Amino acid sequence: MVSVGIVGGSGYMGGEALRVLLRHPHAEVAWVTSRSPGLIEQVHPNLYDTGLHFVRLEDVKTPDFVLLALPTGVSMEVAGRFLHAGARVIDLGSAFRLQDRATWEQVYGQQHTAWSLMNEAVYGMPELHEERIHTTRLVANPGCFSSAAILGLAPLLHAGLVEAHRLVVDGLSGTAGAGAEFARAIHHPEIGGNVVLYNVVGHRHTYEMEQELTGVAHHKVRVHFTPCYIPIVRGIVAICRCFPAEAVSRAHLLDMFRQFYKGQPFVKVYDQPRDEAGPWQYKPYPWVSTVAGTNYCYIGMELDEERQSLVVMSVLDSVGKGGAQVGIENLNIMAGFERTAGLLERGLHP
Repeated sequence: MVSVGIVGGSGYMGGEALRVLLRHPHAEVAWVTSRSPGLIEQVHPNLYDTGLHFVRLEDVKTPDFVLLALPTGVSMEVAGRFLHAGARVIDLGSAFRLQDRATWEQVYGQQHTAWSLMNEAVYGMPELHEERIHTTRLVANPGCFSSAAILGLAPLLHAGLVEAHRLVVDGLSGTAGAGAEFARAIHHPEIGGNVVLYNVVGHRHTYEMEQELTGVAHHKVRVHFTPCYIPIVRGIVAICRCFPAEAVSRAHLLDMFRQFYKGQPFVKVYDQPRDEAGPWQYKPYPWVSTVAGTNYCYIGMELDEERQSLVVMSVLDSVGKGGAQVGIENLNIMAGFERTAGLLERGLHP
């Protein structure tokens, strides 16, 4: 067993991490912090009668692992404190995701006060960095949009099958990805029956996508990314349009994706038979609702032969595989557990 502390447990990300850890076979929750001590269920009613209380950060002892669900600026200070005390840290936020300091400070509009820790921080995408995650003290969990797009595009760039300078990604997000703090754009009367576009160029997750996909392709990658919120709670849909450098069949692409993700327990290449008699097709493509509450990513695809382009559809839960649950997957790797420990729940339907 390992002991795990959650710093910032009153938000959606911290609450999801706690929900998963409570059923984990090899981890015990040491403590959960909040600025307002009290019963957990006062904030997370789904965790009623667990007997857990929020405590103050200054009152906790050092556990084996610490999950940080904090604003970016605070994470830098708190990560350093627990690393110095001997814990291993998984930052669910954005403090350690970008490897170039000038880019990070420009994107986040602040000075990075713990840049020395970047020498050991590993981008927490197990499908790309499992070996380094196993030995590191500090994991930088990916952003939710970033996770969906990188998983959807990595096999194509690894094989050199698409033009790397014009990758177009449209991201659709449920409102849980925006966090628990009130914002008008995700207030129910505003988002209900609406689609809210925001930060349509220069979104911070663009830089994560380009950084990681450049590493996969071994040359510079450009991603043209536009996000929006839609009136669902959990979920990310990344619609990635790219342009093949050579003729390729859908069957070949499906096989290539399956080979790339062979042995990866949480990425499923999705393909159900078409209804050839039907007037419109949807069965071959993944639904975001099917992965809500899980650590799975489903990836589907289609060729547009007339326009010589390819569409990859990647769906995951913004606080699951796009957030807290992949944080637990990273913890499993770091601790030497099975990657799937505590994470094999499938989504609900309906």
